[in-house]
Amino acid sequence: MKTVSFPGGPQVPALGQGTWNMGEHAARRQDEVRALRLGLDLGMTLIDTAEMYGEGGAEEVVGEAIAGRRDEAFIVSKVYPHNASFEGAQQACERSLRRLKIDSIDLYLLHWQGHHPLAETFDAFEALKQAGKIKAYGVSNFDLENMDEALAYGAPATNQVLYNLMKRGIEFDLLPWARQRQMPVMAYSPLETAGREQAALLEHPGLRAVAEAHEATPAQIALAWVLHQDGVIAIPKAVDPVHLRANRAAAGIVLSADDLAALDRAFPPPRRRRPLDMR
Repeated sequence: MKTVSFPGGPQVPALGQGTWNMGEHAARRQDEVRALRLGLDLGMTLIDTAEMYGEGGAEEVVGEAIAGRRDEAFIVSKVYPHNASFEGAQQACERSLRRLKIDSIDLYLLHWQGHHPLAETFDAFEALKQAGKIKAYGVSNFDLENMDEALAYGAPATNQVLYNLMKRGIEFDLLPWARQRQMPVMAYSPLETAGREQAALLEHPGLRAVAEAHEATPAQIALAWVLHQDGVIAIPKAVDPVHLRANRAAAGIVLSADDLAALDRAFPPPRRRRPLDMR
């Protein structure tokens, strides 16, 4: 599988696993745990979660899934903005570590920028790093101005943003900016969120035509397109084993120049700067 490197850090698979909406229903917990374990088996060893997801429930699911397999997994979690003060971020991290049942989080992100000064949050992250509680830190849902500010206060390893065929705004400025600095971008909702927007993506005739040519599903082509982008890590969420295996298979699809041109016609890249898309 294609890998992406963090500056001065490890290589991770370009295809990981998301956990948004996990940990919210006890009846689904074992299916979610099994899904994450299957993902590990398939090489999707980066698992993204957050204290916000299920108010800690998703982290508990991840903790159960990686029990006995910690060395295989690269764990990403996120702190709520309202918890991102110097003391608050450290306390939130400790709670996440307890739920995950691990000693250190591989990558810890500020979920989005809130009212606490970014310098204070990054000071907390540095303290956590020095204490061995986290190995690296970054941000999520930051636009270009936010990223310029972030660089003034610390060294974020990544920016996690909404990115897919229908939401390509970051290609105009944010993605080139990150590539220039060799900073990986993590793409959440690479297949859009469930509902009308996902249906609009997966039912688009242009996407379906490319999928038919590859004897693949529209979702697989949409995911392969994200994975084709340099320096981008995709973190789709899947609980159904069929969907997990389909996602893994998408990582092996090679899109031709003609395929990419067809997708550009169906989903035009941005020609001007746009506000950052968020869930």
